[in-house]
Amino acid sequence: MLGMRSDQAVGLSASVRDRHDAIVGGVSRLPHAFWPRFYRVLGRLDPVIGPIWRRFGIGNTVQVVIIGRRSGRRRAVYLGLLRVGSRSYLGHPDQGCAWTLNLDSAGRGELRFQDGRVETFRASALEPGPERDAVIRATFRQHPFPGPVLYWLGRRQIYAAGRFYRLEWTGRAPTGSMPISTNPE
Repeated sequence: MLGMRSDQAVGLSASVRDRHDAIVGGVSRLPHAFWPRFYRVLGRLDPVIGPIWRRFGIGNTVQVVIIGRRSGRRRAVYLGLLRVGSRSYLGHPDQGCAWTLNLDSAGRGELRFQDGRVETFRASALEPGPERDAVIRATFRQHPFPGPVLYWLGRRQIYAAGRFYRLEWTGRAPTGSMPISTNPE
């Protein structure tokens, strides 16, 4: 049944057809349903995560600030900064979300590190290939728990639909920048 085309599933019962359609192409729709909800919960925890991150740090977590594509306001989100060789990357395990759509639109942003440093960057979306594959493999090792487990379990979806960006450093951001909104756009 896994190798069955969607048009062949027509004669199946509704529940079997639904299960079949959920895994067509070898990629389940379950991760696509999971990731937005998971990140929504994390977003609601920002008021708790922020002070812990500022005081102690949380693995490879940085605060990424990107200009909102519709509002023009600065939007902040906590993400894991991935490193492969001498390069730095950001990524999301699923299709576009608010911060990836904002980054696609703005093409640049700021990284705020736990130690207070602020660096500006330009971002280039990665196409499928060896560089992107290496970045995806880095997610299994570099993110704080439970990230590596969740990303490894969802690896087929991540390879199929994840969005990853190579960062090019453009300098230090001025101190006392504009206010930041933590609400996604």
